[in-house]
Amino acid sequence: MDEQTQIRIESMAFRRLLEHLRQRTDVQNIDLMNMSGFCRNCLSKWLKAASDDMGVTMSYDDARQWVYGMPYEDWKQRYQTEATSNQLTTFAAKKTTD
Repeated sequence: MDEQTQIRIESMAFRRLLEHLRQRTDVQNIDLMNMSGFCRNCLSKWLKAASDDMGVTMSYDDARQWVYGMPYEDWKQRYQTEATSNQLTTFAAKKTTD
């Protein structure tokens, strides 16, 4: 496989991941962190870092809007719920083992 084809396939898969996360607003970031070690905000940071590496100007807020499909504050207001004590305990336990 040539590099351009690989880049296109990876890009298509990443776009599909973003669309999936945008549709699954029931899945909270803390759930993603607890299960996989990354969340929507991590993806935003990775996008910003990649743009920085390429010399492209992108703010962290711009990256989050790209990932969330809307301004982060709007997403939080519409979909974010209060973390449960179980979620917080799991998150804290994983943090100490990493």
